[in-house]
Amino acid sequence: MSKKLNVLIVDDSLIMRKNLFRNLDILGHHIIAEAKDGQESIDLYKRHQPDLVTMDITMPGMDGITALEKIKEIDSDANIIMVTSHGQESMVMMALKAGSKGYILKPVTPDKLREAIGRIFFELAENYEEELLDE
Repeated sequence: MSKKLNVLIVDDSLIMRKNLFRNLDILGHHIIAEAKDGQESIDLYKRHQPDLVTMDITMPGMDGITALEKIKEIDSDANIIMVTSHGQESMVMMALKAGSKGYILKPVTPDKLREAIGRIFFELAENYEEELLDE
């Protein structure tokens, strides 16, 4: 892949963060930081200015939608993909209205990530297609 994204992973579950890390790494991206709650995600976003944030919706303390709104106040162009479980459709709609660029349903796979990232970063979608053709 020609362009690596710098990614911030936000999830209260260590297992989920490791899964996202592994899947994003498979796609060739660079994980610059991990946050376990909404407040930490805001602090890390300010520090690192990542190209992409994967944000869990349900977390203790500050939830993902509130964190999304606060990050969008800092950077209206922030690229945030929500990571959600089945049955959270109303929360997904709230996140999309608040500025999320998309969502991924758990369990997360490289294919789901590739598709969601390709919708935001069109040049990567083309690279992904070329890589699939080369395989």
